[in-house]
Amino acid sequence: MPIPANGARGHDVLVVGGGLIGLVTAWRAAQRGLAAAVADPRPGGGAAHVAAGMLAAVTELQYGEQPLLDLNLASAARYPDFTAELTELTGLSTGYRRCGTLAVALDADDRAQLRDLHAFHTSLGLESQWLSGRDCRRLEPLLAPGVRGGLRVDGDHQVDPRRLAAALLRAAELAGVTFLRSAAARVSRSGDRVTGALLADGTEVTADRTVLAAGSESGRIGGLPEEVLPPVRPVKGQILRLLVPRTHAPFLSRTLRAVVRGSHVYLVPRENGELVLGATSEEFGWDTTVTAGGVYELLRDAHELVPGITELPLTETLAGLRPGTPDNAPLLGATALDGLLLATGHHRNGVLLTPVTGDVMAEVLTSGELPGYARPFAPARFARQEQPA
Repeated sequence: MPIPANGARGHDVLVVGGGLIGLVTAWRAAQRGLAAAVADPRPGGGAAHVAAGMLAAVTELQYGEQPLLDLNLASAARYPDFTAELTELTGLSTGYRRCGTLAVALDADDRAQLRDLHAFHTSLGLESQWLSGRDCRRLEPLLAPGVRGGLRVDGDHQVDPRRLAAALLRAAELAGVTFLRSAAARVSRSGDRVTGALLADGTEVTADRTVLAAGSESGRIGGLPEEVLPPVRPVKGQILRLLVPRTHAPFLSRTLRAVVRGSHVYLVPRENGELVLGATSEEFGWDTTVTAGGVYELLRDAHELVPGITELPLTETLAGLRPGTPDNAPLLGATALDGLLLATGHHRNGVLLTPVTGDVMAEVLTSGELPGYARPFAPARFARQEQPA
């Protein structure tokens, strides 16, 4: 698309941020006939480049997060058709696997907590199967002998976020989405309405609606009044990638999870022999340094689960920032400022919630209405809390 002499570009929708959430928002909007643009210097990067890609609606459920469960389950159910559509359109694999998940306990306390979690699953009608330690080792022979029991959840799958991002990027390009390879410096306003954004390279982009989908950076965009500033904080996660040589295969057949010394650890095996190990959860602001301590803790905890992991080559160490909110649930839909919408704050569920977020944002962008199932995640839930009684 040519740039007018004044450098301005006009669109129906401007999406600020080109990670998984931004890409799926722009793609679904374009499929509905909207002229969509994405502002991001490196679309397809961000947290997706670091994430492991667990689609763990059941095994990641935590007490007090039941309102988020329905959204997570709805998105997980979309994944087979969602990834099939992307592959058919682009010819690119997303690495989607239905291999299931095994959550295990290493001591009596962990076993009791897993038992409680199993009862919690049952009370909510969720499918998980309790296994003895011996049964866990039958499924995964490389597990440590000390494993005391576990939960088998065949419905918790996985996807490769890097491949998914590449497929979404290509699908968006094929749908006619414009990519502006610059970050948004500030939103532009005319009175009480957002009219687009000024990019870091000086380009003024005009749009009927602007969607902030910049993950943990969403609250750092200039020009936002305090009342609509997204309450998003960065949550650091360090992650490791290892390679399973053919001489060691098969290593794991499914995603493995556990709590070791109070810290969550997971191992995600890819079909190409990669093994993703994560992840720390650190609230240290904007720091993305990979630390010796973080690497040590991850390898130490993983070694207690699968002793043979220390024999594998370490191929990559990374740290990224998850976008957390006060209730660790996403912000979806319109704000109090006309023309400004949010699709951010997905915390540890960004990959899982990618399909349903695309559907939600496409609906609100075309009809002006947030679907009923997404209304608990409207940005207004925090604005209301700040009003005087």
